[in-house]
Amino acid sequence: MSDHDDVCVLLPTMNEAETVARVVADFRDAGFENLLVIDGGSTDETRSIAREAGARVVEQSGRGKGQAVREAVRDHVRAPYVLMADADATYDASDAAAMLDPLLDGEADHVIGNRFADMRPGAMTRLNRIGNRLINIAFRAIHRESYRDILSGYRAFTRESFLRLHLTADGFGIETEMAVECVKNRVSVAVVPITYRERPGGSATNLHPVRDGGVIFLELYRKAKTNNPLFYFGSAGAAATAAGLAMGAFVLYRYLAFGISHEVIAVGAVGATILGIQLLVFGVLADMIHSLHREQIARYERTAGDGSAGRSSADGGDRAIGTEEVADSDRTVGGQDTEPDDVAGRDGRGD
Repeated sequence: MSDHDDVCVLLPTMNEAETVARVVADFRDAGFENLLVIDGGSTDETRSIAREAGARVVEQSGRGKGQAVREAVRDHVRAPYVLMADADATYDASDAAAMLDPLLDGEADHVIGNRFADMRPGAMTRLNRIGNRLINIAFRAIHRESYRDILSGYRAFTRESFLRLHLTADGFGIETEMAVECVKNRVSVAVVPITYRERPGGSATNLHPVRDGGVIFLELYRKAKTNNPLFYFGSAGAAATAAGLAMGAFVLYRYLAFGISHEVIAVGAVGATILGIQLLVFGVLADMIHSLHREQIARYERTAGDGSAGRSSADGGDRAIGTEEVADSDRTVGGQDTEPDDVAGRDGRGD
């Protein structure tokens, strides 16, 4: 009997034949028997090696890590807790207990492993390190939360909280989307320091820094539409206003200095400035509506909580009153006192 029967270790894979057996073995040695490998159509021996190592293997119906994680949790995981890691041996199975502690203690519903707490030499290139830092800064600026390492693939979460998230990303943007959705849905998040190692020799990464980094930045900005509308519309409005003012300044300079008029550019400058100001105003209004919406949700949740507590108290009071009435009816029959001791005494005198 495993100590972690209520935990499913989820390993999305794609051509990880060099490392998947080692990863599965490490988690089994750490006391995890429920290991699910969801494979994205590997062309090497990843699936057969994972089965031989003791994991349950499922081939995903689509493509991409995001689609694999959603499908796995929705269709193939029944355990209440999920521990997700990459199958490239960069994460340490000995950190699993620390990752699960906030869930098991009820302190959080979603846990992110912070790779920067103990990043070993060679684990991340300089370009990737800079990109990760910029993405975390952008996340903090846009969504007003600091999770330190939103791109970490080492996660632990309750299945129930995961199903509350509206996730659509198919590729490596899934980690970013999970972080944003946790903020949006007010899922409690804990950050745990972990060790991050260099990929073993012979294994190749499926990450494309420039392409995937661009997708992640676009995902952050797209999600700001519903989570921080002031930034979403305000940034576009500020850019349009700045462009309009710059074109207007150019037209004015050319006209005053050389007497040359640029009618088309002038029209474009006016149009861009008006558009920018409108977007800024719309961003302010959208942010007010968003804040009001959050306040209404918080008020509704408080009211619902107070109502549940009130019903529980009322039910308890009704039960107490009912019990007392039954007791009183037992003591009084036809208006005469029928206390057990008195009845016994009268019986004794009658005899």
